[in-house]
Amino acid sequence: MVKDLDDGKKIIRGRSHSVSIENREKVTITGVIDVDSFDEASVIMVTDLGFITLHGADLHISKLNLEEGQLVVEGEIIALEYSEQNAMGGKGSGLFGRIFR
Repeated sequence: MVKDLDDGKKIIRGRSHSVSIENREKVTITGVIDVDSFDEASVIMVTDLGFITLHGADLHISKLNLEEGQLVVEGEIIALEYSEQNAMGGKGSGLFGRIFR
């Protein structure tokens, strides 16, 4: 979030972050900056606090709004794992980031 001050300066704040899982079938995550990769078995997303990897089966993204930082994934949820940005190579470590090094 960016907040403009009266003197023209801007304050950049991290987005709030929450995870809500409903019946192991639907997960809503806020504070998402980007989705690094996804398929039917996993979704890897970037937040201000690092990466989140969602493991499951028949996963599909039903809503993605990066302006609001919201991601909704439906399917069979097996696990949700946090990791630091450096542990996965940092932002841009997706397929294209690995190809164009």
